[in-house]
Amino acid sequence: MTTYVYGIAHLGRGPLPENLTGIGDPPLPVRLVTHDDLAAVVSDCPERLRPKRRDLLAHQNVVTEVGRRAPLLPMRFGSLSDSDDRVRDVLDEHADRYREQLVRLSGRVEYNVKAVHREDAVLHLVLAENAGLRSLAAANQADGGGSYEQRLRFGELVAQGVREREGRDAELVREALAPLAERERTGPENSGCFLNVSYLIEEAAARRLLDEVRRLEKTHPQLELTVHGPLPPYSFVE
Repeated sequence: MTTYVYGIAHLGRGPLPENLTGIGDPPLPVRLVTHDDLAAVVSDCPERLRPKRRDLLAHQNVVTEVGRRAPLLPMRFGSLSDSDDRVRDVLDEHADRYREQLVRLSGRVEYNVKAVHREDAVLHLVLAENAGLRSLAAANQADGGGSYEQRLRFGELVAQGVREREGRDAELVREALAPLAERERTGPENSGCFLNVSYLIEEAAARRLLDEVRRLEKTHPQLELTVHGPLPPYSFVE
């Protein structure tokens, strides 16, 4: 039977809540595979594992529940091993690295921040900063909207200005938030936002980051920032 791995924890404080279940339909019981002071949090794996919402939420629930009780290195959905014995071998092989990371991530959480522009506000800002664009817009308006080529050129210049503003605002957000975190990691490019970055932060310091996000939105009305957290520190497990 293939073994599904949720994470790696320190033993010592009873990391498993009673009757905890994970992925599968019906949900499969969660157990520990141990080696010295380390434990892999695992369950059997269904024959056909798919990233369905039910199983994604079940994975997240196991990681969250165990993480409340003990330091945990969370694994991403779909982490598999051939067997419990193979999991135990890996714990033995990489024990020192796992212990170091568990110490480093203890008491830390991840916050993910995504940034987009409020369209009307950023367009107003781009025009306000570029006298040439304002003149072109006025000329097109006086000419009944301008020719197709003029409108196309104007649109290209506006799009270029918005892209430049995205780069500047990405740096603005990062420079404001990075000093509040221990580590920063850029997420994958996302067509729905111009910035996708995760921060590793002490749980007790999270309020400062959230306050700074609100300040950024208040002082820079073109920004719309979405914060997800606190999350298990997925992005900072090596």
